[in-house]
Amino acid sequence: MHSTLPFLLAMIAAIVLLEMWARKLKIAYPILLVVAGLLISFIPGLPMVKINPDLIFFIFLPPLLFEASWSVSFKEMKKWWRIIGSFAFLVVFFTAFSVAIITNYFIPGFSIALGFLLGGIVSPPDAVSTSAITSFVKIPKSFSAILQGESLMNDASSLIIFRFAVIAVGTGQFIWHEAATTFLWMVIGGAGIGLLLGWIFVKFQKLLPTDAPSDIALTLIEPYFMYWIAEELHCSGVLAVVAGGLYMSVKRLVFLNSTSRVRGYSVWESFIFILNGIVFLVIGLELPEIVQGLRVKGIPLSTAIGYGVMVTVVLIVARIISSYVAMLATIIFRPNVAPSGASSNRTRLTMPLLLGWTGMRGVVSLAAALAIPAVMANGADFPFRNLILFITFVVILLTLVVQGLTLPYILKRGKFFTAFLEEPEEETRQRIKHGLRETNYRFLKDKFDHEHDPGLQKLLKIWEAKIETTGQEGMNEKTKTILIEMLDHQRRYLSELNKDPSITEELIRTQLYQIDLEEERLKAI
Repeated sequence: MHSTLPFLLAMIAAIVLLEMWARKLKIAYPILLVVAGLLISFIPGLPMVKINPDLIFFIFLPPLLFEASWSVSFKEMKKWWRIIGSFAFLVVFFTAFSVAIITNYFIPGFSIALGFLLGGIVSPPDAVSTSAITSFVKIPKSFSAILQGESLMNDASSLIIFRFAVIAVGTGQFIWHEAATTFLWMVIGGAGIGLLLGWIFVKFQKLLPTDAPSDIALTLIEPYFMYWIAEELHCSGVLAVVAGGLYMSVKRLVFLNSTSRVRGYSVWESFIFILNGIVFLVIGLELPEIVQGLRVKGIPLSTAIGYGVMVTVVLIVARIISSYVAMLATIIFRPNVAPSGASSNRTRLTMPLLLGWTGMRGVVSLAAALAIPAVMANGADFPFRNLILFITFVVILLTLVVQGLTLPYILKRGKFFTAFLEEPEEETRQRIKHGLRETNYRFLKDKFDHEHDPGLQKLLKIWEAKIETTGQEGMNEKTKTILIEMLDHQRRYLSELNKDPSITEELIRTQLYQIDLEEERLKAI
């Protein structure tokens, strides 16, 4: 324990340093993490990190999926549900099927069941990687919502395929009618249990006198409860977390106060960041053992790398083909659903290619690969486990490095989104602000206009003046800089004031927190 704890702390420190380096280099941090996971495996003398495959899903997946469901726009998901749904189920199955056929043909002894197992592992794109990479370029909100929603739902559908494939490999048989019934129960039961538990949690936190620490603590354990209860009832724990997380995300203003939301966002952001980094580094630490297992089975390293490249090509091609099929189906059956800017032939031909190039793999694939049991129920070693783990790592490495590094360049140089007629973000922001000013003024005027309190009358005049102020007249960069400098001056004043023994430090810290919130508000203007 005394030797492991410093090593785990060093891992977290390395993750933080790599993220800072990635920001300096202006590349997505998952790319550096996965490369570091590869390089760290060559350092001699590092302790072996072992994670029980039965616990890998329960430790990592519930919080990752829960946070992703809170981050995605449910409004945009409803708008683009046809595209998201097709990629979440049809494309995942087509991708897994393609991987199964190709690997069964080219890898000696690799069965169709093992091919579906590998396909289920590597088919879901990673929402974290995609968001981190596309943050360096401007893309339409609709395109971003499709990628995030697809990644979220893909996780659920691909892991269901993974579950059935593990059973088929372990038992050596696959009964279709039983599988269909089980699949329906896993999907419907998992989503239903997630929604029910989400509703219970919302009511629970709304009725009880919780504060910010207790609210945050509850949100940390709730995804684990959703996953565990659904799995105990033989449903999809993944779908339960996704459905429950989406419901609670929509209801966040009902059961969480502003303090819980502000503090909870920072806690969850740090928690998920650490989980992502740990998973990438753990697979890197296991690489020597995986490579040794390949040698024991008589599989040369060069051959295994070739298999990984082959599966990566299959994934990219299958996704591009699926994108063109989805585009063709949309044009034929639902032409009014296509974005307004996608009317030109160039856009129609290039957008599916671009969508196919956004399929970076990441944490969910790693977690699924690590969750493959080392031995089957009969005590025999799970066939090709080390090869599947190695192929998964090669797929993640290639998609993150090759696609991840080229995607921002392609987006900038290709000018794919110039045809999309979205309202400029600054205009939208100013329109929202003006609506808020009018709403505030009407509320004060309707409620307090008849009162003659000088303070209320002064407040009415302030909001009346704000309504007459346009966005350009309100706040510019110079004014914002001066105000932020003024806030720094206030912090220095409070630091000096804190030396006064008659003033408690708690009051000083409260005022400093208010200043921090005000600075965040100014930065968002």
